[in-house]
Amino acid sequence: YLIPLSNSQYPVNQTTMHRPSLSACQLILRSFGRSGGNIVASRRFASSMNVRDALNSAMKEEIERDPNVFLMGEEVAQYDGAYKVSKGLWKLMGDKRVIDTPITEMGFTGLAVGAAMAGLRPICEFMTFNFSMQAIDHVINSAAKTYYMSAGDVKVPIVFRGPNGAAAGVGAQHSQDFASWYSHCPGLKVVSPWNSEDARGLLKAAIRDNDPVVCLENEMMYGVSFEVSPECESKDFLIPIGKAKIEIPGNHISLISYGKFVGLCVEAAAELAKEGIQCEVLNLRTLRPLDEESIVKSVMKTHHVVTVESCWPQCGMGAEIAARIMESQAFDYLDAPLTRMTGADVPMPYAQALEAAALPQVADIVRVVRRTLNRAAK
Repeated sequence: YLIPLSNSQYPVNQTTMHRPSLSACQLILRSFGRSGGNIVASRRFASSMNVRDALNSAMKEEIERDPNVFLMGEEVAQYDGAYKVSKGLWKLMGDKRVIDTPITEMGFTGLAVGAAMAGLRPICEFMTFNFSMQAIDHVINSAAKTYYMSAGDVKVPIVFRGPNGAAAGVGAQHSQDFASWYSHCPGLKVVSPWNSEDARGLLKAAIRDNDPVVCLENEMMYGVSFEVSPECESKDFLIPIGKAKIEIPGNHISLISYGKFVGLCVEAAAELAKEGIQCEVLNLRTLRPLDEESIVKSVMKTHHVVTVESCWPQCGMGAEIAARIMESQAFDYLDAPLTRMTGADVPMPYAQALEAAALPQVADIVRVVRRTLNRAAK
């Protein structure tokens, strides 16, 4: 759905899913780089890495670095993980550092939180965050609140990670985006990586953090490769929690998103660049604490904003971003109403065509940007 601040709703178009690609960024560079635009030259990259390997290497290095770090979850050890994110870790680290659990999220999450309170640093994997609902009492009432309730005496350094949001054809009970649920709760930090650099740097930072961190990944991104810099491959590469990143600078409109949908914004920006529209794509990376400063600066620069997510519209991330903008100095810089692009306000359909219609697509982002800027399609 497309939700302007007037609360009107418009059905999305049924289109095919697009995967993020570097060619989109390169197209934008070609479109503006020689014509006086403010697009900066991209840095040189040494190699490519898919998101699955980025997460795997981050966990491997942190388990090797700190004897208190261990991974636990369903099928993470002998089966190498349901999505092969933990491939090879059990054979390398052994039973004490990579632990298979029974199929009981309430049980092993409570165990992990207790281990964190006792001084260890668990990485607790949910096969999907939809299943974290079985354990939400431990995540919220135990992990998130204990540091405050103990007056700072008891730290809970734990990472809850796994795939979040829609995959493909897995139905309503396996497709929900929990970004707004967990980012609502004080005591938690929430990160959502898009590419391999995000995944590696944010997960390593989360493991080293002394607070409970929720790491919301996306199953559809695990096999997608991105070029990475030599800095990203360093064992001490960290991305600060609470800092957004401008993936593509632009002057005409801000596209604000997180996780997989950053890639769709990049592709939409490439399409719009052909029409002379410069989109600034802001990758939030962290959802709590939200980098309000970067959001405000981007909106004050472009005077237009569209948020893109797969959460349901009511109380979603776009709603929070809209409120932050309205309550900040950025409000006076808006030349048009902010528009939220969200998942449809229904449980996720199983049918492929309906599933595509229930999520924002590249064509939808392009159409909404044109409408926000009052530009006709070319």
